[in-house]
Amino acid sequence: MAFLNVNFKSHVLGMDYSANVILPQSSPEKIRKKPYKTLYLLHGLSDDHTAWSRWTSIERYVADYAETNDLSLAVVMPNAHKSFYADLKNGDNYFTFISDELVSIMEDMFPLSNKREDRYAAGLSMGGYGAMKLGLSCPEKFSVAASLSGALDAERLRNSFSQIFEDTDESRQKNDLFLLAEKLNKSNQPKPRLYVWCGTEDFLYQDNINFKNFMDGKNFEFKYEESPGDHQWFYWDMKIKTALEFIFNQNKN
Repeated sequence: MAFLNVNFKSHVLGMDYSANVILPQSSPEKIRKKPYKTLYLLHGLSDDHTAWSRWTSIERYVADYAETNDLSLAVVMPNAHKSFYADLKNGDNYFTFISDELVSIMEDMFPLSNKREDRYAAGLSMGGYGAMKLGLSCPEKFSVAASLSGALDAERLRNSFSQIFEDTDESRQKNDLFLLAEKLNKSNQPKPRLYVWCGTEDFLYQDNINFKNFMDGKNFEFKYEESPGDHQWFYWDMKIKTALEFIFNQNKN
């Protein structure tokens, strides 16, 4: 695998921007299949685009999985700062950037597939929320979304993040995962496959239970798992492997 730090101009954000990218690397014995499937891997509130590569073995997991399953997967790790992957009141439109501009830039720069079935989103904590939001808001672009210890209940977070989750119907329609899932459930649009894991000692555990209960009976392929654990990288390092299994094994329930 090749690991790249990519610097470019974001016109949506109006600033220079950095993201980390893992790309398959061909060996003399084996030529990688192109274009590559792509995982957009999102960080949490206190992290940045370097966190997944610093605190987990994501590059090794992707390389091992690619060899075992004969597939080529790229991983894009963007920086969303503390935006909660939302379009903010001050004009920093992080959701528009990541869901639209970033995807276009990455697919222009690298040999990435532009097919919906080859794009996936995953993340932890704030990034788990972001991944679910990408899947539920842009089902025409992302075929799978996976959340680890996700901050999935925007209504509960409103008091702490009122600058992001405004107390308006417009904000709820854009940012509330429950409303986004309900709207998509009633539509004829394609629906992403969804995976959620949370530790039973995690402070966000109830958020995940609430989301799981809400999704029961909906017209989604939805898998929920829980196990002992709290809010730390030790568990996310393990569970990102489970998320990869879910992404690439559609018949594994």
